Amino acid sequence: MLTVSEIAKIIQGEIEGDPDIEIRSISKIEEAQPGDITFLGNKHYEKYLYTTKASAVIVDKNFQAHQPISQVLIRVDNPYLAFTQLLMHLQPQTTFEPYVSPSAFIHEKATVASSAYIGHFVVIEEGAQIGEKCIIYPHVYIGKNVSIGQNTILYPGVKIYSECQIGNNCIIHAGAVIGADGFGFLPNEKGEYIKIPQLGNVIIEDNVEIGANTTIDRATLGSTRIGRGTKLDNLIQIGHNVEVGQHNVMAAQVGIAGSTKIGSYNQFGGQVGIAGHLKIGNRCQLAAKSGIIRNVEDGEILVGAPAIPHRKFFKLHILYLQLDEIAKKIEKLEKK
Repeated sequence: MLTVSEIAKIIQGEIEGDPDIEIRSISKIEEAQPGDITFLGNKHYEKYLYTTKASAVIVDKNFQAHQPISQVLIRVDNPYLAFTQLLMHLQPQTTFEPYVSPSAFIHEKATVASSAYIGHFVVIEEGAQIGEKCIIYPHVYIGKNVSIGQNTILYPGVKIYSECQIGNNCIIHAGAVIGADGFGFLPNEKGEYIKIPQLGNVIIEDNVEIGANTTIDRATLGSTRIGRGTKLDNLIQIGHNVEVGQHNVMAAQVGIAGSTKIGSYNQFGGQVGIAGHLKIGNRCQLAAKSGIIRNVEDGEILVGAPAIPHRKFFKLHILYLQLDEIAKKIEKLEKK
């Protein structure tokens, strides 16, 4: 339990109200009860500020209430960031002592750091290297010559195929598959598809997080690469020889076809589809369900399928909503 004053120190906020009120938990603004703290980071939720039972609310330093409120306010520069900092401070820390389950299979030529945790029924093949303080949950498969850096967590059921490289401080969630064959087939003279051998690997750089059931295919030659600090949601498919730069974020069900090159600091909404052999620049924003069939320059904001600049999309959307009315007017003119 923390006081409002203690919380304000953690998030570097300014208190407006009683600093000695005790806070027992964190809640959503529409569900909070006395003793809870919540935050207001989106103006669409302001209506809940006037009905919430929370004892304290984190708000923007420039926020002005439009109705009387009784809650203590903690004013900060960025409510989302402050709330995240508070969550990180209060997050229960799960610790794992060094351990190797008797049911785990570790090849005699694999190397496992003495500080690692290896859960039940883990398989670690020949030549694999597991770094210090890694946590490998049950039923993980780690193939031949895989290397995994320090402080990396592999959740249950992760599969990492041979020769792949995973960096330091990575998190790979349950069911993810790293290094399966790329989708490479060549039709012969009969129209039958012949499998192209996939001889490359996947390289995951440091501080990458990969969501549950996401798949990243190995390269045909060379490496499929995920850059430092990139965060991938659940159910994402990344094809062979794709290169993703640093600090990108991708929401669920993004699909990236083979050999596409992606820069850094991009934001991809859910179900974005990107054709193969394209180049995506830096600091781009691709709205949910956008279909990308051309190269994207730095800083572009695209919407739609095929994707077009967002301003043009919304202008056309307004016209689209008026089509029924326009059609009726044309019909009247034709009758005249």
